[in-house]
Amino acid sequence: MARFTLQSLAVIGALLLGGCGLLPEQIDETAGWNAQKLYSEAKASMSEGGYDRAIQLFEKLEARYPYGRFAQQAQIEIAYAYYKSNEPALALAAADRFIRLHPNHPHVDYAYYLKGLVTFNEDLGLLGALANQDLSERDPKGSRESYDTFKELVTRFPDSRYADDARLRMRYLVNALAAHEVHVARYYYRRGAHVAAINRAQAAIANYPQSPAIEEALFLLVKSYDALGMTDLRDDAERVMRKNFPDSVYFAGGPADTRPWWQFW
Repeated sequence: MARFTLQSLAVIGALLLGGCGLLPEQIDETAGWNAQKLYSEAKASMSEGGYDRAIQLFEKLEARYPYGRFAQQAQIEIAYAYYKSNEPALALAAADRFIRLHPNHPHVDYAYYLKGLVTFNEDLGLLGALANQDLSERDPKGSRESYDTFKELVTRFPDSRYADDARLRMRYLVNALAAHEVHVARYYYRRGAHVAAINRAQAAIANYPQSPAIEEALFLLVKSYDALGMTDLRDDAERVMRKNFPDSVYFAGGPADTRPWWQFW
């Protein structure tokens, strides 16, 4: 009997010790918090840069109070927190979820704006070129997605508080995408792939006719057609270029035909 008692006490003691080790992990400081308290604490963490903790609190808020107004706000706040945490895939998923669940929400325009920001690549285009970054090595997919999202925003919500900024970003993206096409055309031209250079220059002209990069695109057409001995097409391209850019530096630059368009602006 004494042996059994000692063994039992040993087992009980081990369980108690093990249980004590688990207790701190089981304590949830938010257990008694209401929706407003959870939201306020999450917002406070956001303002201090504690995005991971904010996300945890917003998720708890949505799980405990899924039908309140705080839960809806938490969903869009989570998207922003992921965006600030450099988690673009999770930010996009959260914004898409909010749009899907609340298409008529008064702040759904912000969800579209945030989606556009997530895929907006500020390194592409003029700023990227000035930083000596090779645009031809960059995938413009994100810029196209960003442009499409901003376009949907300004189309559906033309009076949104975010519409003006979205339009400015759209102009930037158009110029960046055009610069990418012309940069690739220039890459092909330098290597003697004149047909490929013509195709990319034509794509830039067709898709981004108002971009500053079109000046170089036309000049690349002239040079590429000339290299191929296609004089009629060369003369047509030159005629269009002289009409639209009569004082173009490319005509007087000679070897400067390989310089990117932004160096002349």
